[in-house]
Amino acid sequence: MAATPKAAAPATLMPLLIHLLRGASDLASVSATHAKLLKLGADASVASSNHLLAAYCRCGSTAPARRLFDGMPDRNVVSWTALMSGYASAGRPRAAVALLRAMVLSGVAPNAFTFSTAASACARLADAGLGRQVHACAEVAGYACDNVVATALVDMYGKAGSVRDARAMFDAMPATARNIVSWASMLSVYAQNALGHDAIQLFAELRSNGEDMAPNHFILSSVVSACAGVGRLGIGRCLHGMVLRHGHEDNDVVAVALVDMYSKCGCYEYSKKVFDNIKQPSVISYTSIIVATAKYGLGRCALALFSDMVDRGVQPNSVTLLGVLHACSHSGLVDIGLHLLHSMRSKYGIDPCASHYTCAVDMLGRAGQLEEAFELANEARLDGNDDLLLWSSLLSSCRNHKRLDLATKAGKKVSEFSQDVAGALVVMSNAYASAGQADDAAAVWSNMRQRSIRKDPGCSWIEIKDVPYVFYAGVASPAGARADDVMLLLDELETKMREKGYKGRIGGARVLDADEEVDEDHHDEGKGVMVGVHSEMLTLGFGLLVIPKGMIIRVMKNLRMCCGCHEAFKLISDIMEREFVVRDLNRFHHFRRGSCSCN
Repeated sequence: MAATPKAAAPATLMPLLIHLLRGASDLASVSATHAKLLKLGADASVASSNHLLAAYCRCGSTAPARRLFDGMPDRNVVSWTALMSGYASAGRPRAAVALLRAMVLSGVAPNAFTFSTAASACARLADAGLGRQVHACAEVAGYACDNVVATALVDMYGKAGSVRDARAMFDAMPATARNIVSWASMLSVYAQNALGHDAIQLFAELRSNGEDMAPNHFILSSVVSACAGVGRLGIGRCLHGMVLRHGHEDNDVVAVALVDMYSKCGCYEYSKKVFDNIKQPSVISYTSIIVATAKYGLGRCALALFSDMVDRGVQPNSVTLLGVLHACSHSGLVDIGLHLLHSMRSKYGIDPCASHYTCAVDMLGRAGQLEEAFELANEARLDGNDDLLLWSSLLSSCRNHKRLDLATKAGKKVSEFSQDVAGALVVMSNAYASAGQADDAAAVWSNMRQRSIRKDPGCSWIEIKDVPYVFYAGVASPAGARADDVMLLLDELETKMREKGYKGRIGGARVLDADEEVDEDHHDEGKGVMVGVHSEMLTLGFGLLVIPKGMIIRVMKNLRMCCGCHEAFKLISDIMEREFVVRDLNRFHHFRRGSCSCN
């Protein structure tokens, strides 16, 4: 019997309505289509309900999606996975993982997409324990070896900080099953966990084992970021060439990574060139170059970039404003910095956070306005690690300006904390030592020993022909056969420096400061341990021997550069007629003709 026109109408309209749902991107459109399906009586089918679920979740409307889901008489794996994905995308990852448990209990078997969605939810939570439960379920169901699931698990373990588990998951994947996404995920794990050397090594494996895989922008940005973290300029330049060859130079993520890499490797000019070639700089691009400019002590340039950003209608974010404050701090622009801090909320709708207050306190401390810095520190009312960072910064400023009275107050605040206080306590010891109070300095060290508090050693490194050479204080052996030559050169340089009025000593007794290796007239742990030549001096000596004249010598350091070495670098740049760029914990120093960019 032939279907009547009225009966055929729903069948005719259904494909059109489903098509509308797939293209819908706002709640009003989805609700309107839902209403039409209800009128047609076609909403009861699992297929149409799943399309509705996906559409609601795509709009971020999880509440109507959940009501629809709960009202479905029948649900299949697509139904569960769609809602799970919606929860994860809407910032409710725990609800997404809870759905996986409910799904298994309901008797519906998860598929690969379900497990990958659950793993991604755990990644958002950075919860390795919960992620391992999802991993175990995937193993039992036989999906752990699926490429999509395995890649999601690699990403999850990486974001949870379990790098070994991520690598084990990656290594368990058959070599033939690894695709470009799998490699990108593992590279990202290393880059995000500050394991730059491992990321570079893995990228080398990709190039040797997967010649047919052209690196995409995700891979390139991850490896470039890894080079930035460990200061590998040579490899970074090679990667820039690869970016150009593969046509990724217009990708914003890659461009920002290159800006960051060149700036962190001591090549601000290249960093600025990359930024200038970005056609439509985003807030991330602007933030990256502003932070880079700030670290080079170019405060006025950073402010000009910020002004250009605002004029273009690009809305700054919290990190952008932190970069501008940092620029003001390192350029002595106190009034401008304080005005920005107090107008953030009214001008840009951004409430000052702990980092903004800490930077402002540091800015006041550097300028010697210590009473104002104390007042702002008390106003900030921070807690936990944020409070520790603020008072540690203020303690360093008090010590640098030889205000033992205020240093003692800041030191009492710092001593209230039980972790990550080694650097700050050493600053306190050195403040006492500088004031001639050796007993108080020794007491601080004694307290540190009783609490088993130790400080990480300082080190410096230099890259020669793509190979990093890492030096520690008093140890010239990384220079290999040139170790004796390094010490002889430094001895000669010290003689020439004295002829120019240098009062210090390249080698001798030193003590580690909170974020620097300090001058030789400071005490250490009451034992008079001879630390020897500072790591940056050894690195510089090696660089002078092996890097041809005319090339800039770039030194990286994990702590703050001490005043003695800073003065020595200035004199040596004049004596040797060479340029040096030093990246320390806080900023860059460009030494040239007897002066430094930090003034």
